[in-house]
Amino acid sequence: MKAILASAGALLLTASFATAQDVNFLSTQLRPVEEAQKVRQVLLKGVPGKVSYLVEEPPQFDVRMKAEGKAGKRTISLAGALHGELQPLVTSGDIEPIDDIAAKLADRGIPQGLMELGKLGTGKQVYIPWMQATYIMVARKEALASLPAGADVNALTYDQLEAWGKALTEKTGKRLIGFPAGPKGLMPRFYQGYLYPSFTGGVVTPFRSAEAEAMWGKFKSLWQYVNPNSTSYDFMQEPLMAGEVLVAFDHVARVKDALVQEPDKYVTFPAPAGPKGRGYMPVIAGLAIPKAAPDRAGAAAVIEHLTKPETQVKTAAEVGFFPVAKADLPADLSPGIKLIAEGVAKTQGAKDALPALLPIGLGDKGGEFNKVFSDSFQRIVLRGENPRAVLDAQAAVLKGLMEGTKAPCWAPDKASEGACPVN
Repeated sequence: MKAILASAGALLLTASFATAQDVNFLSTQLRPVEEAQKVRQVLLKGVPGKVSYLVEEPPQFDVRMKAEGKAGKRTISLAGALHGELQPLVTSGDIEPIDDIAAKLADRGIPQGLMELGKLGTGKQVYIPWMQATYIMVARKEALASLPAGADVNALTYDQLEAWGKALTEKTGKRLIGFPAGPKGLMPRFYQGYLYPSFTGGVVTPFRSAEAEAMWGKFKSLWQYVNPNSTSYDFMQEPLMAGEVLVAFDHVARVKDALVQEPDKYVTFPAPAGPKGRGYMPVIAGLAIPKAAPDRAGAAAVIEHLTKPETQVKTAAEVGFFPVAKADLPADLSPGIKLIAEGVAKTQGAKDALPALLPIGLGDKGGEFNKVFSDSFQRIVLRGENPRAVLDAQAAVLKGLMEGTKAPCWAPDKASEGACPVN
């Protein structure tokens, strides 16, 4: 009897091991050869069985996932992609709910807001957040002495940022706040992910609202303390290092050089909050399991491994994407990378955090979408035109774009049937 039980146990173990032998993991992220090798050799080390890490450009990823589903011949057990790249696979029925896996990862400390994004509006968990990048604020330490009384740099409001800028100008005679508003700067993401959500609670639907009109007035008031060279800045790391600005906003990758080269000179912190919350734009990559995956259990084991705090820290150190799970950063992590990771963690963990996603469903019209916001800024803030007249005119352009692409609303705008409305 013992021999039979032992044999049965061995068979079960063998079956379990065989199941985990060949998990095909297809990802749109970490595609460059060096990054993909880091995934294979470092980040997936310790996962039971064999994992084949495969990479694909986003359009080909979408085609392959849908084609396998239609053919009924699924080869991919795990999919890794950005939030907006996974969204169409919900509509096509090519990824399945994974609430059971989410329940097992409840101790990971992934912020509830990010887990909610992973439901993609379905009410069920369809992806597990994997890693993220975002935009943060950076200040040279000498600027902290001019913070307004009672202000917490990690919980600023837009009024306090303006007061800080005013104090710096009065002290130095210079305008020392900086934004990447140059031709290749990422300023549209500031409007879409930070300013609009913080003041209106949305992006598209409340574009021309009374709250938006008041918001542009506030931002124009703040701009009097912003370095006028901001309209030529594409990356904020250079003006920070040169001391041209003491307080700046930008994508983590575009302040990285300053923080890595001179980590002792800076602090990192979240962008300010407005009346509706602390808007921020997470660039979220998620892990999803395709419908009829050949090795669901193996895929679940990879998800469990990649969301471990120690793996999340390795991901930050090796490939520059930052933790979604609660993770204690090691003392030997590069001080500059640690500063970025701390800025990201403070942003996503803020009590009033309001995630605002990258635009979804615009296809090749993303540039025209960005131009609506950039033109509004130039006309209202730089040229002094009437905010109401500008917003009404730009709202007509925005409405045409949304209806032309039929793009539905994305968070924080409320879900829509068909094209996202512009009120």
